[in-house]
Amino acid sequence: MGKHWLRRLTLFVCAVFLSGTAGYFGWIAADAVEQTEVSTETINEDTVLVGGMPVGIYMETDGVMILDTEHIKGLDGVEYEPASHLVKGGDYITGLNGQTIENKSELMEALKHLTGDEVVLKLRRDEETLDVKLKPVECSPGDYKLGLWVRDNVQGLGTITFLTGDSKFGALGHGIHDTDTNALLSIADGTLYKTSVHSIKKGENGIPGSMEGIIVYNGYNKLGTIEKNTDAGIYGSVDKIDELFAEQIPVEIAPKEEIEIGDATIRCFVENEVQEYDIKVTDIDYSGHEINKGLVIQVTDPELLDKTGGIIQGMSGSPILQNGRLIGAVTHVFVQDSTKGYGIFIENMLENTEGHSLSN
Repeated sequence: MGKHWLRRLTLFVCAVFLSGTAGYFGWIAADAVEQTEVSTETINEDTVLVGGMPVGIYMETDGVMILDTEHIKGLDGVEYEPASHLVKGGDYITGLNGQTIENKSELMEALKHLTGDEVVLKLRRDEETLDVKLKPVECSPGDYKLGLWVRDNVQGLGTITFLTGDSKFGALGHGIHDTDTNALLSIADGTLYKTSVHSIKKGENGIPGSMEGIIVYNGYNKLGTIEKNTDAGIYGSVDKIDELFAEQIPVEIAPKEEIEIGDATIRCFVENEVQEYDIKVTDIDYSGHEINKGLVIQVTDPELLDKTGGIIQGMSGSPILQNGRLIGAVTHVFVQDSTKGYGIFIENMLENTEGHSLSN
């Protein structure tokens, strides 16, 4: 699944990392029908184009997310923590003194005009909206701070799992959570970009491996838009289908009741190409307690084990196929055994795409 970068400033944060512990490519071929390139017009309710391609992901939070509070030294030499017990990690700042705040730039600009008077922050906490009053601290003449760590975007690498007939994609198989608060990020919008994977760090037991890539965030490299970040993955629309899905391979989707313990495949992007690798489904959990951990899988392919050590960070979203049908996507790696990991049922992902569900 994803990559990570994180830097912090006094009144803000950064480019957070993308996601958990697995996810990239996947497709089957073993028992599949002859592969042909198709138009998305040929995709029906029980068929999707299979993914496996790496993409760059950039998302902006819906408001400015609060990570934590901190002590700051005032002009008088005394340390204060003005936001302590008033805000919580995971709150979103949406306004300041009646002014709408959408990102950290607007927040920092608003802070330039503070005085020693009381400040009213408008916050979103879960489904609730509330106003919180606090007194800013003057740290140097005319410079006031609130003692907050904040963040307003997330970026990294992920993998497309499928594309529906109306150009809707599903990716990752798990949500993107904040690294500091572990809260699922509430996003305003996001973008898919082209990316290139330039190196792979092989995983070892106790030390997950990872993929490193390069993303150029410009209009030329834009592939589509991200509309939702959920516990079952990220979802949105693809604009440049031919660029992302160079091979347009239709695959039927399978309900979880028809998944079997035994052989399966994933398709991973390793050494500059997408290949199919052998795995086994070793356990199936129908309970639904954890939406993205319905499958337990183990990599058995000697070539993939040699290249990556198993499942590595950057592989989340890799399609899992069995008997020629798409059954799920890779979501996590077992830290103590990199050959093993979890997967999500494909039907749990399809529930997040409008007008496309698994028919009975």
